[in-house]
Amino acid sequence: MPHTPGASPVHALADAAPTPFWLDDPARPAALPALVGDETCDLLVVGGGYSGLWTALIAKERDPARDVVLIEGAEIGWAASGRNGGFCAASLTHGLGNGLARWPGELATLEKLGIRNLDAIGDAVARYGIDCAFERTGEIDIATEPHQVAELQEFAEDAAKLGLDRHTFLDEDALRAEVDSPTFRAGLWDRDGVAMLNPARLAWGLKKACLGLGVRIYERTRATALASEGTGMAARTPYGRVFARHVALGTNAFPSLVKRVRPYIVPVYDHALMTEPLSDEQLAAIGWKNRQGLSDSNNHFHYFRITEDHRILWGGYDIVYRYGGGVRAEYDHHPATYEKLARHFFRCFPQLEGLRFTHSWGGAIDTCSRFSAFFGTAHAGRVAYATGYTGLGVGATRFGAEVMLDLLAGERTERTELEMVRSKPLPFPPEPLRWAGIGITQWSMTRADTHGGRRNLWLKAMDKAGLGFDS
Repeated sequence: MPHTPGASPVHALADAAPTPFWLDDPARPAALPALVGDETCDLLVVGGGYSGLWTALIAKERDPARDVVLIEGAEIGWAASGRNGGFCAASLTHGLGNGLARWPGELATLEKLGIRNLDAIGDAVARYGIDCAFERTGEIDIATEPHQVAELQEFAEDAAKLGLDRHTFLDEDALRAEVDSPTFRAGLWDRDGVAMLNPARLAWGLKKACLGLGVRIYERTRATALASEGTGMAARTPYGRVFARHVALGTNAFPSLVKRVRPYIVPVYDHALMTEPLSDEQLAAIGWKNRQGLSDSNNHFHYFRITEDHRILWGGYDIVYRYGGGVRAEYDHHPATYEKLARHFFRCFPQLEGLRFTHSWGGAIDTCSRFSAFFGTAHAGRVAYATGYTGLGVGATRFGAEVMLDLLAGERTERTELEMVRSKPLPFPPEPLRWAGIGITQWSMTRADTHGGRRNLWLKAMDKAGLGFDS
């Protein structure tokens, strides 16, 4: 039914398809056949999202003679890699603030490596001709409350002290000249540290590049078990096995084949909406000519961006955790969150009254207590893993792939010597403490957002212990 002026924002959801916009694409490639029988290889990569795809691709780039097999339980890019907002950030630490809090002594190095990693992603997109609308527009962190303005100014000063000259503070007038919303008070524009892209097409392009270099890919092939086999490893699948010298795990939010890793990861669900294309008049009403990614500065934050065909993706805010931490298809959708997001959208952009949403979807994020990836090996160094990207994996998974390959090779590199790589986050407690703790944290974060950013005793204790919960 038409969305008439003055109608509830929820009416804009009436025709939204419950499917990820990026995957609803005629360019989506057909799935490759499943593995039937046994395979042998030098390197087995488990997982067909960004983490696994980058690992397979870089392994072949480093050594074209290396025999690489990649197995994926469903289809390439169907999970987080095809459902995210398309923000490809240089940050390896989930933002400057988190990096300063956890690794202040090596943050300058981490920032340098992050920019180098983002450069390499752009180079790969160009080299392999990946049609994923890669635009290095940067991202603006937005203050919507008075206390957040001072926080952004402080971040700008911290960035300047580190020699990061790509950050520009925008007052309200300067920000609204970029993107106009009555809710915006100030912004911090990272001009070169974030690219916008089509996430599913990036995954499909990486798949094509891997195949072109000789990687053997099997889709609809879930690894059900992993065990030592002689001097190598054996992975069992529903219809066969893969014997490999080394294994790289890119399973992220899904239960790790290395069981001791599981307590470090909580799968949480994030959701997003996509609008219909904006008219010329609607575009003129909001500006946004420089096409930056945007996110607000609340604990429960929104992220939003404009696509190449002038739609707006609007996501985030709720962080949905289910008791027991399962990853299931029925958890992908959360109508209560869609309704909340729709109301928030029109509060941010009242000038777009009447716009409709065409897609609504969700997906699991591999959250860890320090918000950024951690790394390690198992089975006497024959297995490597990288996980815990906490929503910033579009860019950082490529860095994680290089770390995994370094670890499997037994090499000491600038990456493997980082404290960030050598250390682990604190694990989450078992249920029911996990569920209760997450619930209290969620309530406390909401309270901080509505009380001038003031963190209660619970959040202060979490900060002191190095524990966090985010998406």
